[in-house]
Amino acid sequence: MAEYIALLRKDRKSDWGVDFPDFPGCVAAAKSREEARHLAVEALQFHIDGMLEDGEELPDPSTLDEIMADASNRRAVAFAVGVPDPTSRAVRVNITLPKSDLLRIDAYARRLGLTRSRLLLKGAKSLLSAGRLASSHQGARRRSAKTAG
Repeated sequence: MAEYIALLRKDRKSDWGVDFPDFPGCVAAAKSREEARHLAVEALQFHIDGMLEDGEELPDPSTLDEIMADASNRRAVAFAVGVPDPTSRAVRVNITLPKSDLLRIDAYARRLGLTRSRLLLKGAKSLLSAGRLASSHQGARRRSAKTAG
């Protein structure tokens, strides 16, 4: 997993903004620092997905020292954003949910400090894992029933 430096900034009369020096044009903005940080992760992944679809190569991550050497970055708060291996990259999907459920999902994700996508992925992985456990237990029960009978 590569890590790229994100810069969190705020001007007096603006929302919180995040930019990525290694990816000009990749930005996120939000009312709170925490929300901006979470949206930055999604923005970077979306930006990288677009680059990969266009056949572009990803830049090598700059070091924190290299980024902070630029005087225009010194007042920003730097944080690292991990990017998974491009072979396991995210794929955008379109799903249909009742609006009330979507609102509950979003509220719960915010309370946990997750994005909607991350919460849905965690839930799906949990169900898939539980299904594997249930399947393996059912298979073991069937095998024991056959040997006992």
